[in-house]
Amino acid sequence: NLLLQPCSAGPGPCRLIQYPMAPCKGRITVTKEDLACLDAGEFLNDVIIDFYLKYLLLEGVGGSVAERSHIFSSFFYKQLSRRDRHTRHQRVKTWTRHVDIFTKDFLFVPVNQEAHWYLVVVCFPGLEEARYEEFQRRAGELTWFLSRWLNESCGFGHVQQSVSNGHQTYWCLPAGLKVFALFSYLQVEWEVRRKSPRLFTSDTMKSFNCRVPQQDNSSDCGLYLLQYVESFLQNPVVHFDIPLRLESWFPRQRARQKRDEIRSLIMSLHQSQLKEEEPKPSPSR
Repeated sequence: NLLLQPCSAGPGPCRLIQYPMAPCKGRITVTKEDLACLDAGEFLNDVIIDFYLKYLLLEGVGGSVAERSHIFSSFFYKQLSRRDRHTRHQRVKTWTRHVDIFTKDFLFVPVNQEAHWYLVVVCFPGLEEARYEEFQRRAGELTWFLSRWLNESCGFGHVQQSVSNGHQTYWCLPAGLKVFALFSYLQVEWEVRRKSPRLFTSDTMKSFNCRVPQQDNSSDCGLYLLQYVESFLQNPVVHFDIPLRLESWFPRQRARQKRDEIRSLIMSLHQSQLKEEEPKPSPSR
């Protein structure tokens, strides 16, 4: 059993770690209260989601796929989906001031809506026309939405099918997802970065829901979101034949054990950071 170190007296929650450590920017503080949501049956909060996603990108998976990926904060979609659409990009414009998302192959957007975690994955956002690369087996579709809901039969929108230039456009998205907020953001961000207009709409970006492993309770959706990202970074989807069937992507037990894995990781980092903060002995004269 892992034991927490005594917290110092005083107001505020007990801080366990900051990740990544200084002087890195964008540090996330994990507290003892955050750790409690890793208990069985608890719903993962945004701190645990953001911490583990950042860990996956920086250390957990690594490699070229992680380098070609960008993961947004769980607060990103919350800002985009607020009512005032005219200030949508303005609210988040500084969040990517140090990264050009259109040079990335994969963008991950964690979404929390109506007490459910699910994931949006945008593939090849900088690709303006279909391109096929034999070695990578990379398809020309611009986007892929990977959604996660509590129940397969609940919350899904209608399906539309149309034909354009010989290619079919599919929609199958959760009801209530403001996907146009993402389109609007990408469109303005492109204009800011590239100094040229580009249209991001359902006609220019193929969007669909894929079939993925499903949770069997009401509390593990956050764990599955994290496992989706981890599995994708380890072995990214490079073909987009619809329907995209990933039911055997990983065993259900793999997601279930993430609570213990993340708890152990946090406590390991906690012990390491305690040692870093210990005062160094003064040199003897």
